[in-house]
Amino acid sequence: MLLDFFYELRRRKVPVSTHEWMALMRALELGLHESSLDGFYDLARALVVKELAHFDAFDAAFLAVFQGVTVEALSITDDIEAWLKEAMKRELSPEELALARALSPDELRALFEKRLREQRERHDGGNRWVGTGGTSPFGRAGAHPTGIVIGEGGGRSAMQRAGERAYRAYRTDAVLDVRKIDVALRLLRDLGRDGADEELDLDETVERTAKNAGDLDLVFHPPRRNRVKVVLLMDVGGSMDPHAELVNRLFTAASRSGRFAKFRSFYFHNCVYRAVYQDANLRSPTPVADLLGSSDRSEKLVVVGDAAMHPAELLLPGGSYWSDLATKTSGLEWMQRLGDHYRKSAWLNPEPESWWNQTTVQRLRAVFPMFPLTLDGLERAVHHLVRGAS
Repeated sequence: MLLDFFYELRRRKVPVSTHEWMALMRALELGLHESSLDGFYDLARALVVKELAHFDAFDAAFLAVFQGVTVEALSITDDIEAWLKEAMKRELSPEELALARALSPDELRALFEKRLREQRERHDGGNRWVGTGGTSPFGRAGAHPTGIVIGEGGGRSAMQRAGERAYRAYRTDAVLDVRKIDVALRLLRDLGRDGADEELDLDETVERTAKNAGDLDLVFHPPRRNRVKVVLLMDVGGSMDPHAELVNRLFTAASRSGRFAKFRSFYFHNCVYRAVYQDANLRSPTPVADLLGSSDRSEKLVVVGDAAMHPAELLLPGGSYWSDLATKTSGLEWMQRLGDHYRKSAWLNPEPESWWNQTTVQRLRAVFPMFPLTLDGLERAVHHLVRGAS
């Protein structure tokens, strides 16, 4: 059965390695699952699931192997439950609604306590007792607009948790929160030892102490740090206003202290022209020439924007208020200078890929590899920045 579970996980695209599976077998041998299916569920999910997006597939595989529940059976259960809820639901008349809203919180609490003292059995669909699906102000899933909702208690087994499929909202195309962005950015790293010898190397200390006839020989090394340097350019204003919160989450995760060896962020509007800006109000310019002059070519360039603007703003000199009329340089040329300088770059677009057929988006995609600003898109962008073609 365990092998069936392993192959079912692989069939459902949960990336379980042989090393992880052997670690699970070793944990079972040590009894860490406490000889229960619930314990095995928790142990297996902790060891073999590496990403939130795979929790749903893990639960489906668990149910299929250990209880013979298929995805089709789960959907039928959901349909029946929805039908039952709809069948039990009642609509209140205008007179009943007025009476329901007339109860004060103190009156409602006193009435609830009175009903609890009087009630002796379960009730569904009624208008008086504590129950479900009715018009009483006490219970669950009813039509009453106000009242006291009674929560569900009791234990939760592994089968219940797997059957709930509580992680179905974690999709690879889902919009990001700070934690998901933070997890994805951890892959953007190049660890190396740098600085003073202040980190104890325990393994080498033990080895040297043993060779030194037991006399303690402490070995220190410089700490391992992420040597990646990042330049983040963010489009602000105009069509980017609806995406301000999402971009803010990305900036929050990227700018955390110690994330990168060097991190700099700048702003622009629609397209980079002669300068980028240190503030979102675009009042503290940094000339692009200065930015390039102070940047090593090995730094990673990340541009965030929807790439949506009038074609003239991108393709014609003087097409925008921000254009460089003195050198008659178009916005596209400035973007190409940035793309040519940095060996690795990526553009994160918060708009859906189905909207990327605009002229300006297509032109900028020819300069920068473009990825959607979703969990899957961010992971692909990070992979490109680490291992992609120069």
